[in-house]
Amino acid sequence: MNHTRMPALFLGHGSPMNVLEENHFTAAWRSLGEQLPRPKAILAVSAHWYTRGTAVTAMENPRTIHDFGGFPQALFDTHYRAPGSPELARQVAELLAPLPVHLDEEWGLDHGSWGVLIKMYPEADIPVVQLSVDGTKPPAWHFELGRKLAALREQGVMIVASGNVVHNLRMMRRQENAEPYPWAISFSQFVRDNLDWQGPTEQHPLVNFMDHEGAALSNPTPEHFLPLLYVLGARAKDEPVSVPVDGDTLGAISMLSVQVG
Repeated sequence: MNHTRMPALFLGHGSPMNVLEENHFTAAWRSLGEQLPRPKAILAVSAHWYTRGTAVTAMENPRTIHDFGGFPQALFDTHYRAPGSPELARQVAELLAPLPVHLDEEWGLDHGSWGVLIKMYPEADIPVVQLSVDGTKPPAWHFELGRKLAALREQGVMIVASGNVVHNLRMMRRQENAEPYPWAISFSQFVRDNLDWQGPTEQHPLVNFMDHEGAALSNPTPEHFLPLLYVLGARAKDEPVSVPVDGDTLGAISMLSVQVG
């Protein structure tokens, strides 16, 4: 089955303005969409649907959520009209059983998911289902969820998780080409250095990411980091892991992206 296994991606999404702009991050997302095998469906995991409990979007036509403020009207006028897949939503719920999974009819696609998918698959013709991130659970739990979801990759479903491994909005430097903080560089490098970890989950440096000296500044709250753990959890043993694009913006946001497979 190996030849049909879909890759799993973590994309550092950065500012919603990437929807309107073209830069080397958006170019990398676009080329992933062009070069990777075309999925039958996408399971999106976004930092921006941070919940108590686990939910998955189960509607036929998920709405485009503009969950941000203070941006140009053109951004609010942009919609990503990908179909949903109630069937895939039910499959996700079955894979995660006995964990209770709420089949959600309200949410839709937030900018963490559609903001990157609009570059990868601009035609919006691949069904997308979004999984929420349960903010009450520890990192190892999210990693294990990724492991349970790995089976979807054998069935033509691409997992596309989205966040930023360094995400500190309070410390952002507004000037163009702002130098990243030393703690941001150090933490981002720590993530890169440990992507290929093969040992037991409980010892995984990235599951225990808050032990790093730069973690508290890099992730004042964990929701932008946790989506990465779904992708690393979904990785098969000895499967290649690579970095399609890296870099930083505004001094305090890492744009590191990770590809498994």
